[in-house]
Amino acid sequence: MGSLPGEDFTEWTKYVLDAVTIPFVPELPARPYGDMLSRSVALLIELAGDLQPAGWRLTGGSDPRASMDQRRARSLLQQDLDTLEEVADGYTGPLKIQSTGPWTLAATVELPRGDKVLADYGARRDIAEGLAHGLQQHVAEVRRRVPGADLVVQLDEPGLPAVLAGAVPTASGWGKHRSVDGPGAVELLSQVIEAVAPAITLVHCCAARPPIEVFRKAGAGGVAVDVALLTEAAWEQIAIAVEAGTTLYAGVVPTTGPLPNQEQAAMLLVRRWRELGLDPELMKQVVITPACGLSGATSGADARSRLALLRKTADLIGEKAEE
Repeated sequence: MGSLPGEDFTEWTKYVLDAVTIPFVPELPARPYGDMLSRSVALLIELAGDLQPAGWRLTGGSDPRASMDQRRARSLLQQDLDTLEEVADGYTGPLKIQSTGPWTLAATVELPRGDKVLADYGARRDIAEGLAHGLQQHVAEVRRRVPGADLVVQLDEPGLPAVLAGAVPTASGWGKHRSVDGPGAVELLSQVIEAVAPAITLVHCCAARPPIEVFRKAGAGGVAVDVALLTEAAWEQIAIAVEAGTTLYAGVVPTTGPLPNQEQAAMLLVRRWRELGLDPELMKQVVITPACGLSGATSGADARSRLALLRKTADLIGEKAEE
């Protein structure tokens, strides 16, 4: 799904371009400024932020110049794009890039006065707009550097379920931020998705009940989930989405713990597919992925083993679907 262990961006880029069906630009959070939030703050246009002990904070004021932390995050991203351009020279095919989504940014990044961006209606619109413009420029730059790539843009929204439920704590810790309704969530998410069109966009959310309907209404072409966590209600929403043409990025390979074989990895998805009465032909709209990012893998070898299992699992699921 994007994140990997270790700090060697060059070696990981070579590996995913060679061994992964949908290669992606690696995120290596073990490096300073290499985590998904720092990558996304680096993309923001007309918004400045600095890194505090509690995390990223907007600096505010009339001067939008980046802080030293934001400049370092941007520098690392540019270095990685230089490497990508060199390693991917002549590459043609799909290529995925990742960014934190607007609602998870709003629920994580702080305002200058110390509360979350989520607390301020205007600020959360500003951060969505800054992300939309920044991601639009980022997509254009990746296209220029790797002209043969068919870009896929992944928005990571692990925080959106808590935003919708009114479960994000306030700065004091004594209360919760007011919940955001579905139409409001769709509005800001769709702004970012529309900014990167015509690139294919998927939204990734590893929750028991990810807001699939919000993702679909916002214009996402795909949803990425951890199938082992999903509730019955979530499976019903996924069935509706798949029948409507949405691509399912099914996280079937666990990111930690014992490595299953392809039969074990495949069967939960296959069984649920049959229980829901979904047409086996719709399995063509499924992409097999790890359950989440692999930065927590015990080693590079462990992460590569989990990635290698994806193709075997996909082949087996295809066979099972035809039975």
